[in-house]
Amino acid sequence: MSNLMPSLMFVGDQCGHAEEAMELYVATFPDSEVVAVKRADHGILHAHARIAGRDVTLMDSPGPHDFTFTPAISLTVELPDATAVDAAWAGLQDGATVLMPLGAYDFAERFGWLQDRFGVTWQLILAA
Repeated sequence: MSNLMPSLMFVGDQCGHAEEAMELYVATFPDSEVVAVKRADHGILHAHARIAGRDVTLMDSPGPHDFTFTPAISLTVELPDATAVDAAWAGLQDGATVLMPLGAYDFAERFGWLQDRFGVTWQLILAA
């Protein structure tokens, strides 16, 4: 059996924030938990979390990199009701950059897109 997992690598100014981000995501979304964490001097060497029911890996990388997170790839979370969408938005919005404000759109009754304070991009949508 194969399994596709997003992997979030915290680099540059964000290196050392993988654990803080993981704790925020687990606290923000239902059906979330930290599965395993392996630490190093620079932070998280490798972590496995379940976020909104999906497996995600996270790591801190202190090495020099010419890249970081980009809005070209987002984590999209479908939530069961408007209250859950609003709660997730509230959990992620501190220090975030709003890319599309939380509201009603032609394609969704409730949707919002933001880049959280760690640089990870999230699209939150009310499940149809």
